[in-house]
Amino acid sequence: MDLKMIGFDAPLFSALQHMLDAAAADDSDKSVSAPTRTYVRDAKAMAATPADVMEYPNSYAFVIDMPGLKSGDIKVQVEDDNVLVISGERRRQEEEEKEGAAKYVRMERRVGKFMRKFVLPENANTNKISAVCQDGVLTVTVEKLPPPEPKKAKTIEVKIA
Repeated sequence: MDLKMIGFDAPLFSALQHMLDAAAADDSDKSVSAPTRTYVRDAKAMAATPADVMEYPNSYAFVIDMPGLKSGDIKVQVEDDNVLVISGERRRQEEEEKEGAAKYVRMERRVGKFMRKFVLPENANTNKISAVCQDGVLTVTVEKLPPPEPKKAKTIEVKIA
């Protein structure tokens, strides 16, 4: 059964679908291998990082919640000239185990690596990208390229022979 057909199109579900397909193929064909550990880790990191994408007349904006992170914990890159990658790691505050120190009763805040990849449209100017993290919200702005100027019609003189 294809999970995409019933509305599940997230990277995590794609990894699960691949693993299910590989398990089913084990009975008949040993050439299909399970996804790598790195692929599964990246798929989980992408599924756990929700984002809003907005289009303005002159730019695109990618907005991701990043509470408690410093600018050194967040990495914004462009791969293959058209893939915007936002990644980083959220770490738990290390506290020394000493007498009288607080210990966790419940830990619900997410920690670990996060990552999102966005394929940029053709009119995105990858040389003009800015990123600002304010009040725990990261906003990455990608300027648009100006629209191409329409070509003027070329008039050719007809000569009579």
